[in-house]
Amino acid sequence: MRILLTGAGGQVGHELARALAPLGQVDARDRAGLDLADAGALVRACRSLRPALIVNAAAYTAVDRAESDVEAARLINARAPGILAGEAKRLGAVLVHYSTDYVFDGSARTPYREDDPVGPLNEYGRSKLEGERAVAASGCRHLVFRTSWVYGPRGRNFLLTMLALAASRDEVRVVADQRGAPTSSLFLAAATARALAAIPRDGVASGVYHLAAAGETTWAGFAQAIFARAAASRAGFRAPRVVPIATADYPTPARRPAYSVLSHGKFERAFGFAPDPWEAQLDECFRHLAAA
Repeated sequence: MRILLTGAGGQVGHELARALAPLGQVDARDRAGLDLADAGALVRACRSLRPALIVNAAAYTAVDRAESDVEAARLINARAPGILAGEAKRLGAVLVHYSTDYVFDGSARTPYREDDPVGPLNEYGRSKLEGERAVAASGCRHLVFRTSWVYGPRGRNFLLTMLALAASRDEVRVVADQRGAPTSSLFLAAATARALAAIPRDGVASGVYHLAAAGETTWAGFAQAIFARAAASRAGFRAPRVVPIATADYPTPARRPAYSVLSHGKFERAFGFAPDPWEAQLDECFRHLAAA
């Protein structure tokens, strides 16, 4: 099976390039190899490769910058998935696309299900929701995996930012009134490959599935967990004190949902396994960092 992977230079795409290898011949494209803002390049890549599976791990993820760079966010997060979906429909291929917890407004108090009302608070969330809708409208066979609070052993993310800050600060101020599920890029890639391998002969229904870590915490709780694991595994590591603050004390251009935990019952029923708890995913990430 030929697989076209976009966004191979990103933290999720990098892991997917390895995780998808047992499923077929992976043509992994980073931004230099395939720019999602270039509609013609997307069409040419799909028609020359003729993949049976397209996995779109590329995205515009600069949440705050998207508030002022709206057109760029929409080109990559909304128009490009629609083009890939149209090409998947033409080829009879399956498209896997990733979306976000930020399609919700955060007013819930129990984990969001896939069919709960959406209402993004920021341009990033709106662009990702447009992408979801473009994929669905194409009529192609598709799996849209909504995930949350993605981090990993490479790239720019909360985990690596906290570890870098620990080297120079005695305390860090971290938001404590937003709740979600930190999801490792390692897990996300492995779970995607496992889900694709587990699809029964008659397939699964196209649509949106929540694929995020089990459990929930706050950004401050996540920071404390990171420092605790670093202190336990790294000689001489001095954990800074985590000072919990309110969202209002850390203003950003883009509003974030106060609650964005995702229910994964639909995913479990479709693919036969449950996401790992966020704590276990963090442990795995530290093992990966130690082995690097």
